[in-house]
Amino acid sequence: MSSSTFYREFKCSEEISLVQFYFPVEVAKLTVSALGELGIIHFRDVESFALNVDINVFQRAFVKEIRKLDEVGRQLRFLYGEIKKTDIKISSVRSNDSATKASNLHQTDELYEKISFFENRVRCLNESYQTLEKQYLELIELRHVLDETDKIFNKQDHNARKMSTSSDPDMIPLLESDVEQNLMNIPGIVGISLDFTAGVIPRSCISAFERILWRVLRGNLYMSHVEISNPINDPVTSELVDKDVFIVFSHGKEINNKIRKISESLGATLYAVDNEYSKRYTSIQETNLAIDDLMSILKNTKQTIYTELRLIAENIANWMTIIRKETAIYQIMNLFIYDQNHKCLISEGWCPTNSLHLVRSTLRKVTEQACIQMPSILNEIKTSKTPPTYHRTNKFTEGFQAIIDAYGVASYREANPGLIAIVTFPFLFAIMFGDLGHGFLMFIAALYLCLNEKKLEKKNYGEIFDMAFHGRYIILLMSIFSMYTGLIYNDIFSRPMKLFKSGWEWPKSSENSVLLARQVGVYPFGIDSAWHGSENSLIFMNSYKMKMSVILGVIHMTFSLMLSLTNHIFFKSSLDIWTQFLPSFLFLESIFGYMVFAIIYKWCVDWSKSQTPPPGILNMLIFMFLSPGKIEEPLYKGQAYVQVFLLFIAIICIPWMLFAKPLILKYDHDRAISQGYEGITSQGSTSSNDNDTNETILSNEIDNHFDFMEVLIHQIIHTIEFCLGCLSHCASYLRLWALSLAHNQLSDVLWSMTLANAFKRTGIIGAISLVFIFAFWFVLTVLILCLMEGTSAMLHSLRLHWVEAMSKFYQGEGYAFEPFSFKTIEQEFD
Repeated sequence: MSSSTFYREFKCSEEISLVQFYFPVEVAKLTVSALGELGIIHFRDVESFALNVDINVFQRAFVKEIRKLDEVGRQLRFLYGEIKKTDIKISSVRSNDSATKASNLHQTDELYEKISFFENRVRCLNESYQTLEKQYLELIELRHVLDETDKIFNKQDHNARKMSTSSDPDMIPLLESDVEQNLMNIPGIVGISLDFTAGVIPRSCISAFERILWRVLRGNLYMSHVEISNPINDPVTSELVDKDVFIVFSHGKEINNKIRKISESLGATLYAVDNEYSKRYTSIQETNLAIDDLMSILKNTKQTIYTELRLIAENIANWMTIIRKETAIYQIMNLFIYDQNHKCLISEGWCPTNSLHLVRSTLRKVTEQACIQMPSILNEIKTSKTPPTYHRTNKFTEGFQAIIDAYGVASYREANPGLIAIVTFPFLFAIMFGDLGHGFLMFIAALYLCLNEKKLEKKNYGEIFDMAFHGRYIILLMSIFSMYTGLIYNDIFSRPMKLFKSGWEWPKSSENSVLLARQVGVYPFGIDSAWHGSENSLIFMNSYKMKMSVILGVIHMTFSLMLSLTNHIFFKSSLDIWTQFLPSFLFLESIFGYMVFAIIYKWCVDWSKSQTPPPGILNMLIFMFLSPGKIEEPLYKGQAYVQVFLLFIAIICIPWMLFAKPLILKYDHDRAISQGYEGITSQGSTSSNDNDTNETILSNEIDNHFDFMEVLIHQIIHTIEFCLGCLSHCASYLRLWALSLAHNQLSDVLWSMTLANAFKRTGIIGAISLVFIFAFWFVLTVLILCLMEGTSAMLHSLRLHWVEAMSKFYQGEGYAFEPFSFKTIEQEFD
């Protein structure tokens, strides 16, 4: 298998080709639409590249069409908003229907006219309805004013008659006497005319209204007001407002004008009321008839609006999809150049190389359907421009790829960590989160999201839920791996499981104060349950998890470093293989790889039968640097020679990484100059268009400028970063041990403080308390141990990938492949 074939199997980014299109003007729009349905072309801004300027949006060729589409989009948003105010259900997009496909100019104009007609129709109906509703609300207020003022007038007439028949004026209360004296001249009571103003005012303003009138008119008035029992709609704002009916009696037109201005400034609505009973009665009857008529008209108008909106709701999703597609098409066409000689549009774009046959087939199909003689032309061209990075994903892998892309989009054709993260990300998470019970709870939640994904993807439960839903397969794998590591740790909610017979046997009696277990076998799978009840359980688990974290960390870093080798092989960079990868690999393995070997070797030796005690790995590594060749506690024979040799290799690798690459580059550059090849690269390659020629010349001018000190400083930074990074990154993997220990201890404390105490109680009280304590324990387990601890472990696993692993090989300097596609537009109303 060749290196290229291996690399494709290894799943790097897709191979991308730069293609050039020649679209006849007659079918340019239909062709772009067909390519949008295909969704595999990343168009470039050819016009800006050709003119070498940043062209303003308003200077493009199809600005007029886009403005018209924006206006139609505004009309559709208006209609959509009106529909959302009702209970009408909007039909979903019929993606397989021809109604959502791009149409010719005549059909598009017909759609514009139809949308404009419906907008004008709905606006007219709404305006008519609002006008009628305002009249209706004013009539309602007028009826309240007529009813209440009629009561006031009737009451005053009754009181006047009562006063006239009274024989003892001393029996009349003082306040009532004053009121009657103020109303002696009310029309219909005595006969002398007084002016009055009647209307409706918000109840919140009535007290201020009274005070202002009293001060402005200096008490020369009589005012009465009555609360309207139910809130009524305001004719201006159409909001429910508590209001009062008022009537103010005064003398003189100027005073009456002041009353009107003050009342209107406070939001009152004034109505004309006659002072004669017969005319008031007639007004009340006419108002009631008008209200009944308006109610009937309003009902019919509302039904007409509802019918129109229901008809629009059947098609508005399709219309909005078409308009957005049309807008997207013209925005893409604004990136093209118009060739006046050949009457065609010229465009460029990036396309996956293995999909070029689909593009050609699509162009041929559009040409046949349009029945034109001049076909659309596709040319694959060479360029020095870096293509975008495109990783094919599905609903399972897109979450993991999103994690990698959040750090930085991979450079073109470099190794993709997204595929590896499918295994390593949940595995490192599970090392920190390992518990069979907690993993199972997470598994149930993730399985529910996966099984109901079609139903849940149409719902909107907020940003946090959307984040969890899009990462449902990540959570599913994290839970499965957590259950696996929980079995390894023999932990289920911090309790041990006795799945197999223990490999340790406790003596029935002992003369010593310390009871020592005797090993009688090997536990078949995971940690022996006997360790969980022993006094040295924490010491053993700490030692085990700490060493396991170091081993996994070194393996992960070594594997990541090997990925840099695949990059160098694929890009045929032998210089980087010999001056970067090889010394980096030797440096890492001579120190940290040797440490892993020492840990595993120490585990394999039966130290109970050895005459020497087991040496400390940490002390051994420290004295390996401080006292080379001197071994106080040997691990194996010939250890001193091996450690001196490995130390010598590690020291040699530092100047190797530091100076080799800059010196070789300088030598090659000086040799090229001495042989007169300085300008050969700027003349040797040409592109198929002027645009790419300019790009090539520019890139070659940059390449010919070689600064040895700049390269050397860059290499010094890289060497220091790698050497110190190996140490810090190896220590960083100890977080696997720390978080696993913290998770286990927190789970144990929660169990001890809740369920452990509940199990001690017996009887009915014990059973009742167990129910409540279990609920309390379960809620804390989900909130703290599953959600909070799970989020923490996920973030730490993310950091181990982004920093410790990907820094060994990942450039992340690419840009994403963003094809012109209609899929996202169609899914918005799905």
